[in-house]
Amino acid sequence: MILPAVRDTRLITVHRGGLLSDDDHRSLALWSAECAEHVLGLFEGTEPSDSRPREAIEGIRAWMRGELAMMATRALGGHSMGAARPLSGAARFAAYAAGQAACVAHVPEHDLGAAAYAIKAVRAAALPGTEEFARREELQWQRDRLPDSVRELVLEDQKNRNRICWSVFSD
Repeated sequence: MILPAVRDTRLITVHRGGLLSDDDHRSLALWSAECAEHVLGLFEGTEPSDSRPREAIEGIRAWMRGELAMMATRALGGHSMGAARPLSGAARFAAYAAGQAACVAHVPEHDLGAAAYAIKAVRAAALPGTEEFARREELQWQRDRLPDSVRELVLEDQKNRNRICWSVFSD
C-alpha cells in the first residue's frame, strides 16, 4: 500500500477540498508518466503483445490534455495492474508503475506509486550486486525530471512515505 493513512491536503485537489491546483495535478501526472515510461521496456521485453501498460501511460497523457475522463484513465490503470499480477520481477513492477501513473488522474498521491514501482523495476532488472547502484541512479533520474512547481512537495512526500514505499526513496 503506497497511500498514507492520513492524507496530506497539499496532495488533494482543490475541488476535493485540498490545496493541490489543477496545474500541479497535471504536473504530477506528467512526472508519473515519465517515470513509468522510462521502465516500460522492462515489461514490453517480456510481454510484447500486451499493450495495457502502454495504454495506461497514453491514457494519463490524454487525461492531462483533457481528452480522456478521469474514470476512463483510472480504468486503464487498473488494466495495467491486471497485466502485472501474473508476472514477477522487473516486468511486474514496470506494469504496476504504468498503472499507478494512470491512477494519478483519480488520486494525485499515486505519483509516488509510479515512481516507486519504476525504481523497483530497475532494481529487479539490475545485475546481481548492482541493485543499489541501479536504485540510486533511477531515483536521481526521476528527481532530475521533477517539475519545479511540485519539486519540494514531492521530495517531502518521498521522505514522509519512504517507509511505506519500500524505502526506495532513501538518499
